[in-house]
Amino acid sequence: MKKIMIIAGEVSGDMRAAELMEAANAECKGLKWFGIGGPAMRAAGAETRYDVKDMAVIGFVEVLKRYPFFKRVFNEMLQWASTEKPDLAVFVDYPGFNLRLARQLHAKGIKTLHYICPQVWAWHKSRIPQMATYLDHLICIFPFESSHFKGTSLPVTFVGHPLVDSINDFLEAPDVPLPWNGLIRVALLPGSRRSEIARLLPVMLRAAGLLDKRIDGISFIIAAPDQPQADLARDICKQTTNGPRQIEVINDMTRAVVRQADAAMVCSGTATVETALLGCPMVVAYQLNPVSYYMFKAMIRVPYIGMVNIVAGREICPERVQDQATPSALAAAVEPLLSPTETRQTMLENLRQFKESMGEGGAAARAATVLVDMLNAAVPRQ
Repeated sequence: MKKIMIIAGEVSGDMRAAELMEAANAECKGLKWFGIGGPAMRAAGAETRYDVKDMAVIGFVEVLKRYPFFKRVFNEMLQWASTEKPDLAVFVDYPGFNLRLARQLHAKGIKTLHYICPQVWAWHKSRIPQMATYLDHLICIFPFESSHFKGTSLPVTFVGHPLVDSINDFLEAPDVPLPWNGLIRVALLPGSRRSEIARLLPVMLRAAGLLDKRIDGISFIIAAPDQPQADLARDICKQTTNGPRQIEVINDMTRAVVRQADAAMVCSGTATVETALLGCPMVVAYQLNPVSYYMFKAMIRVPYIGMVNIVAGREICPERVQDQATPSALAAAVEPLLSPTETRQTMLENLRQFKESMGEGGAAARAATVLVDMLNAAVPRQ
């Protein structure tokens, strides 16, 4: 039996890791998985000691506040690896924790595979040569990422974006009824982390309140990833003044909400890629703790925060970040997307081109082939 330690630290990483596990299980029988993950990974057969919801923190200040917890988890994973002696360690996104753990496990002689390239090309290019010393293989999901590792000894494979398959399958399924309160529909996606929702949702709600006053027949749904986040969103709705007259909160149906929406306000992250693949015009928004934001801004080396804009190399979806993420700015950016304007038509065409650049599907299967080849000590197939 081959043993694989697998670490994911966020909701999206849990889903990508589960897809990889299922594809690898189909290709190679008798694999044992253990590490950190969420419900999707557990359903795919992983034993986990910590859930992704315990790990999902963003921002320097926020991480520092929970440093003792992360240090304890890190040391426990090292000890677990020493006890189980996995044949391979797989790290899914979550670079702040995972790259440090990969270094330590590689030093113990454990082969390391990183799935979903860390965005070091955006904020820390000096890490690229270092990564080549402790990663045995890197799998990229965006077409431009591989070029950043040329000149290093690190084998890199581009597999396409793993969301393409599931989005295409979803779009082929019948639509479902949702509680929209009008014909003009706006989706609010305030993030998957509690800290993101608490900081960004009140701004989105006030922007929705402005649109509610300007546009007859407009309706709003907040798409929450799960029940606890939906409960948090409902509490924030009750506490927020100047929001829309009516708003619904739906959990675990984000794709259905976005599919039916005319436009969306989206927290920067994986949700922007998902929204783009669904062809929904959007405004990208983000806010951090001020100290974390200015540290982040000092490190970032790309002009955009939304991956849809980074891939395009230009701002195809408006970004409203930190001090620019105000209710009036969000409302002004969303409004022209709600009618057949040139702005809307241009964005729809740009989103179509973005989807084409993400590949034709099969990312998890191609990534699983790399994983199984590593287990068999073969040269990974390109």
